[in-house]
Amino acid sequence: MGALGGLRKELVLNAFAYRPLPPLSPEGPLLRRLPTRIRRLAVWAPHGAVAMLCFFTLFAWGTSRVTGFSSTLSVAVPILALAMTLVRPVGGFWISIAAVPLVNATGGYDGGAWPWPPTLFFGHLCVLTIVTLRTRPRCAVWMWLITAVAGYFTESLLDRWAPTNTSQLLFAAAVLMLLATTYLVRKDAKEEVAAQQTVTAVERDRRTLLEERTTIARELHDVVAHHMSVVAIQAEAAPYRVENPPPELEQAFATIRENAVAALTELRRILGVVRAEDYEAPDAPQPVLADLGQLLGNVSEAGLRTDKTITGAVRELPPGVELSAFRIIQEALSNALRHAPGSTAKVEVSYVLGGLGLRIVNTAPQGLVKPSPGAGHGITGMRERVSMLQGEMTAEPTEDGGYEVTAFIPVPATATEETV
Repeated sequence: MGALGGLRKELVLNAFAYRPLPPLSPEGPLLRRLPTRIRRLAVWAPHGAVAMLCFFTLFAWGTSRVTGFSSTLSVAVPILALAMTLVRPVGGFWISIAAVPLVNATGGYDGGAWPWPPTLFFGHLCVLTIVTLRTRPRCAVWMWLITAVAGYFTESLLDRWAPTNTSQLLFAAAVLMLLATTYLVRKDAKEEVAAQQTVTAVERDRRTLLEERTTIARELHDVVAHHMSVVAIQAEAAPYRVENPPPELEQAFATIRENAVAALTELRRILGVVRAEDYEAPDAPQPVLADLGQLLGNVSEAGLRTDKTITGAVRELPPGVELSAFRIIQEALSNALRHAPGSTAKVEVSYVLGGLGLRIVNTAPQGLVKPSPGAGHGITGMRERVSMLQGEMTAEPTEDGGYEVTAFIPVPATATEETV
């Protein structure tokens, strides 16, 4: 029932639906290599191919042995059917099928194979192939069966004593339609794979982003938890620093401590949601810019020569800024180690009035660059850290083949003063 429903919908109800053949995409794998002027004409190649087939049908007319009015029909109808495939492909198929009994019933037969004279034979093969390329494989099966019924019915109706060529037509049509269907199936598979790859890439980027945000949350937990613990301890010890404090002051400090402890508990609960099962809390405090020398020493031992430059008045920054700046430098140097073996790197840290500037640049690789097994989280993680602090970042290749990462993290003056 489903197959019959498809036949009724595709070959009957929508037989003469207007479906113009679109031009080729100028950005296709072949056309985009052509010059611009030639490309403008090349997009109409399918339409030109149909025009050439019409010309070849007219050429086949010279080999036909059909005479009289049938001769005119045998060339006019196939050309009309081919032209119809440009705007109403299924309608062109029905016109080509109608030509078989029409040409044979009007007489003018002068021997030779029938009921498909050369013009109908060639034209119908072209129509079947074009319509197959413009419809679905199920439609091709129905068109082949209808062609068989029309050919054998005409043979049995007229019953001429001459060789018939319906079987030859069906064999040639089966080969051409099978090739066209294979092309369609392969094309659809490619498009489906491309769409799936796009979805996979989007999902991978989203997963990478979530993983980086989770990592940042784990690292910042230690910083925030330390400050909340200090607040709770200071609130508990404050009343003992004042002799005979009023009850209102003791109650205020008790409330501060309770709120700090509650906030710390909630912070740990939230971290438990984003923490992986195999996550282990770090044994040492989170790194800051003061630990940059040790990082550069480790990188130099790994084979990357580094040079550090610090400008401006060095000062203590908020812990979150210090941690993020250290991780950005660490990740940029790790990328240089993986993707630019034998290069040298320069790290610039600029303490300015409005914040902190970072610049990490490495030269072009001097050795063979091996495929990196990493997941490509580095740039994403750096951007997330800078974005979290309302900063700006760029990461792009340099003119000499190296790579440069620059970032600016704004630090309000009040935040610096509070930290100091």
